[in-house]
Amino acid sequence: MIVKQLEDILGTENDVDTPTWNSRRLLLKKDGMGFSLHDTIIKAGTETMIWYKHHVEAVYCIEGEGEIEVVQENKTYPIKPGTMYALNGNEKHFLRAHSNSDMRMVCVFNPPITGREVHDEDGAYAPSVDEPELSSGISGHE
Repeated sequence: MIVKQLEDILGTENDVDTPTWNSRRLLLKKDGMGFSLHDTIIKAGTETMIWYKHHVEAVYCIEGEGEIEVVQENKTYPIKPGTMYALNGNEKHFLRAHSNSDMRMVCVFNPPITGREVHDEDGAYAPSVDEPELSSGISGHE
């Protein structure tokens, strides 16, 4: 059994802070669950371009408001507490938090991230060295 407290993650190497988001990584590949779990803050008034070419992701908003713009669809979806979206087709997207508050999101990735990844110029994480690359259109994991 694995039990962790968010307060134990804060300020550690698993608390990754960038200008537009902060990811508190609760479960990583090394935990052996087959997915990773993140408590993520999208900072108020920011926009981040993301394209997980090698992962699928499910996201559940628990605080704040904003939107996700899916580039291929040229469509924008509102996000508020209780909204879930799943990027099951490796969609390139823009994630925006409204200027009045941060958005707090619970995120699940498959394959799981190791915790050492950084977004590249496309907004993607590289595939894990020991895991096969996912092809576009695979659903059910990020």
